[in-house]
Amino acid sequence: MEKPEEAQNPLEKEGNGNASRVIRMGTRKSQLARIQTDYVKDKLMELHPDVKFEIVAMSTIGDKILDTALSKIGEKSLFTKELENALERNEVDIVVHSLKDLPTTLPPGFTVGAVLERESPFDAVVLHPKHAGLSLDMLPEKSVIGTSSLRRAAQLKRRFPHLEFESIRGNLNTRLKKLDEKDDFAAIILAAAGLKRMGWENRISMILEPADCMYAVGQGALAVEVRARDRDILNMVSVLHHHDTVLRCIAERAFLRHLEGGCSVPVAVHTEAKDALLYLTGAVYSLDGSDMLKDTMQISTVPDNEKTHASDDCAHVGVTAYNIPESSLAAAEKLGVDLAELLLSKGAKDILTTARQLNDAR
Repeated sequence: MEKPEEAQNPLEKEGNGNASRVIRMGTRKSQLARIQTDYVKDKLMELHPDVKFEIVAMSTIGDKILDTALSKIGEKSLFTKELENALERNEVDIVVHSLKDLPTTLPPGFTVGAVLERESPFDAVVLHPKHAGLSLDMLPEKSVIGTSSLRRAAQLKRRFPHLEFESIRGNLNTRLKKLDEKDDFAAIILAAAGLKRMGWENRISMILEPADCMYAVGQGALAVEVRARDRDILNMVSVLHHHDTVLRCIAERAFLRHLEGGCSVPVAVHTEAKDALLYLTGAVYSLDGSDMLKDTMQISTVPDNEKTHASDDCAHVGVTAYNIPESSLAAAEKLGVDLAELLLSKGAKDILTTARQLNDAR
């Protein structure tokens, strides 16, 4: 692994000779990752003006292998492994991720200490300039849509059977350049959250509603991963937790984990938190979208009176949130497991197994 940039001693002398605490924040090198990490850094600096926060950027497997679809690489931690290695070696103290990149089971000793308020979780269509003003259903027959996501492709093949889908890799800048400068794609599908954070909202031609394309588990949310034993850092970042986002994402992650899904199978979700009720819609698809199982369940997240907050070492699908009632966290996780069980009872395992085998054979 290449040596991370800018790693420094956690204690540093200020100009007046006093030692100030330095917290090193690990991140990927992409422009979007840096923007997201700067956003978290600014939030922490407001809360802890006496602490110095430094950013340590590094490349991950997913950043280096750009000629292969993510679902074909066969590594669950494509965008997180190098960052977690640095966290384990104490080269960084916290790591900022897009939550959807984090596997539902984290390595021992790590936990998500903060899930920030979610940006739009929906997918966005970015049309080639020559198709400006059109929508997906108006595109010519056999128009090629670029996406590296099996989830997006399966749902959109089902909804827009006149279109064709091909993989497109690279960071946001690279994918937009491929769209604009070549005639290979009529449009590409990207997460709306990334485009908004980059300041490129004007490139969004249309937002895909859940009826057309449900989103990925954790999409649009930022996660701060820490060493579980570092209680002071866990306490420092936990104030960034957004209550509803945490509950929604725990339900989504529990659903995916119980299905034993990942980026090599098409699994999609949609969640809402409303009036102390949490709603989860989840679905599994065949690669071509012809087979689908989909259902919705709900659960009350009103905290009980027996036990207010999470106990030590009580993580829910990798998320530790001491400042959110334990009974609410447990309810969110139960919702995800229960919905997965329902779909499995209807034959979801067969659909996912076939999808995985077909993807491996391609």
